[in-house]
Amino acid sequence: MSIEIGLTGWGDHPTLYQDHTRPEEKLASYASHFPVVEVDTAFYAIQPITHYQKWLKQTPDRFSFVIKAFQQLTGHDREMRSVQAARDLVKRYEESIQPVFEAGKINALLFQFPPWFDVKKEHIKKLRLLKEWLEPYPLALEFRNRTWFEPQYKEQTLAFMKAHEWIHTICDEPQAGEGSVPLVAEPTHPTKTLIRFHGRNVHGWNKNGRKDWRKVRFLYRYNKQELTEWAERIRMLEKQTPHITTLFNNNSGGDAADNAKQFQELLAINYADLNPRQMDLFQF
Repeated sequence: MSIEIGLTGWGDHPTLYQDHTRPEEKLASYASHFPVVEVDTAFYAIQPITHYQKWLKQTPDRFSFVIKAFQQLTGHDREMRSVQAARDLVKRYEESIQPVFEAGKINALLFQFPPWFDVKKEHIKKLRLLKEWLEPYPLALEFRNRTWFEPQYKEQTLAFMKAHEWIHTICDEPQAGEGSVPLVAEPTHPTKTLIRFHGRNVHGWNKNGRKDWRKVRFLYRYNKQELTEWAERIRMLEKQTPHITTLFNNNSGGDAADNAKQFQELLAINYADLNPRQMDLFQF
């Protein structure tokens, strides 16, 4: 049984780092606080193998990575591709993550689909193909379209995910129309469940037209009551799924790291075998 708590990315969390921490030192420092991280940069570009090799050297043996799927794999670019072109793209992505796979440090590959990825036969076919092509890997599925969980489809969606062993990415996010999903706290994978905390900024969620929409969207700080409710929910989920990973994505205002630390305290978790914590020599 394990509960891993971490953040989506390691670069922008000022409360974790000393002022003089260089960008290339941040992951090693991050890994002294948390046992897992989401590689969000993998969404924007297929990362060079050398990056993963470097990141492995900077993290302890017990550390793991949730690696986001490249945006072209999830259709964010809206480009129509042949099955062969999609297969070739998957191979490029798969080749890039091999160092992490060989090191046994892949927590999950996260396929977060765009808001327009709704319940359609062609979308279900895409999920089948991805699972077939990436069969050796633990794949996590996150929807951003609520049709998958509407009453007429919810049980079929969950049954499909169970049958194909997709890890359910349970989301805590604003309820802001079709481009958001309800909280469905049901595991679908035999051993793993992923939970992502996006905040509850309902007014900022759908403001994609703004230049600063990302900053607005995830601007939220969970209060103690909200985290306590989630701690209770985690204890219930533990009875159904042996490995739970929780990632805080509410970092527009720098709240993710603090909330993750609070959550760790509420669950009375102390992680061993992390990187040594660097102490400021002048801090008493």
